[in-house]
Amino acid sequence: MQMVLLFSEIEKIADLLEPKVSEYISTKQTFAFESFEKSDIFAFEWIDIKSSTKRPQKVLFYIDEEDLLILCESNECLKSISSLLPEGYSNEKALYVFFVNLIHDDIKYLGNFESIITDVEDSAITNSKQDYSSKIISFRKELLSLKRYYEQLDLILDNLCANDNKILTPEGERYMGIVSGRVHRYLYYVLNLRDYVTQMREAYQAQIDIEQNQIMKVFTVITAIFLPLTLIVGWYGMNFKNMPELTWRYGYLYVIALNLLVSLGLFIYFKKKNWF
Repeated sequence: MQMVLLFSEIEKIADLLEPKVSEYISTKQTFAFESFEKSDIFAFEWIDIKSSTKRPQKVLFYIDEEDLLILCESNECLKSISSLLPEGYSNEKALYVFFVNLIHDDIKYLGNFESIITDVEDSAITNSKQDYSSKIISFRKELLSLKRYYEQLDLILDNLCANDNKILTPEGERYMGIVSGRVHRYLYYVLNLRDYVTQMREAYQAQIDIEQNQIMKVFTVITAIFLPLTLIVGWYGMNFKNMPELTWRYGYLYVIALNLLVSLGLFIYFKKKNWF
């Protein structure tokens, strides 16, 4: 028997479950995978990549030699899971097709996600005046969520392949091994994207630091140009009556010319040194 139900409808299948399994599920503390004498149960936080919210929803599977039962958290989740579960197959073949359908569009989504990250990285490097911190944080959160999701699937499929209680046939083990390889590659892809986003954040921060250093360099050069002028003004501002420039007819123009020459000289020197 193959059925998809809500968690609230578990009493409908209570007579199909081992007593230990029924009691275990009722605690709502199910882990990723649990193996019993005649059955396996596993649960994961399902993420619909086609959804804009991508809110994780808990899905629990029970499988034995005769039954494949799925419990969902909400009606929306139930409808989506039901559309992924094929009809007319054995339990292990139906479970295999379900996982294949579940991750069918994931590689396309991850590829598009990588393109978006690349575009944002190019924009961040060329236009660092715009704040890209929120986008980078959003990328990291989504990749963390996907990482947890694929880690759960990877653990479940590894345990199904192990088949400790011999629920699956050798053919079923082969099916699960095929899907496990795909999920493992997707997990590796997500980990690479996470490293890519980390490098993008570091490059973006380095670009901001370079621009800030450039600004500080300009301010330093301006300060260096005006420091000698401050010295000259302070010098001629002293009340020394015997300074010859004070009684000279062109003394005032001389001080102005001196300031201009000092400023121009420092400007030319700094320019040749490429300090700004």
